[in-house]
Amino acid sequence: MSDTVEVFIGVGSNVDRERHIRAGLDALARTFGELRVSPVYESEAVGFDGSPFFNLVVGLTTDKTVAELSQCLKAIEVDHGRRPDAKRFSPRTLDLDILTYGDLDRPRDGVDIPRAEILENAFVLRPLADLAGDRTHPLDGRSYRELWNAYRGGQKLWPADFRWR
Repeated sequence: MSDTVEVFIGVGSNVDRERHIRAGLDALARTFGELRVSPVYESEAVGFDGSPFFNLVVGLTTDKTVAELSQCLKAIEVDHGRRPDAKRFSPRTLDLDILTYGDLDRPRDGVDIPRAEILENAFVLRPLADLAGDRTHPLDGRSYRELWNAYRGGQKLWPADFRWR
């Protein structure tokens, strides 16, 4: 058996949000077992005019490589209505992004790790700080709680009325 690694995954949807987020969480739980789930936040679309998003962060452990994990997440997205050829800034039924992979601090298998959005977007940093506030960013060195407290971006987000399980 391979070693397992803790991974944090950003989850988002702005198309039939509750249904797709629930289905995505169910698929992740079936695939990886126990999930740690942050609070869900609602935020405006970034980079395009679109419906507001629901965003959260999920923590899980896996023995999959970065490439295997990435393929698995893409398959879950497609199974839940995401078009593989969709533009980067466009509506999403389900968006699953690897944010961190253990303490890896550089791209691996074509995946940027840690994901730059952690430091750029409130809808990624806030739920990550809620879920793993004492953990440190592999490159920056500050805890996610410290990063959130220092965040000065203009993005607004607010708690969403959402429950899973």
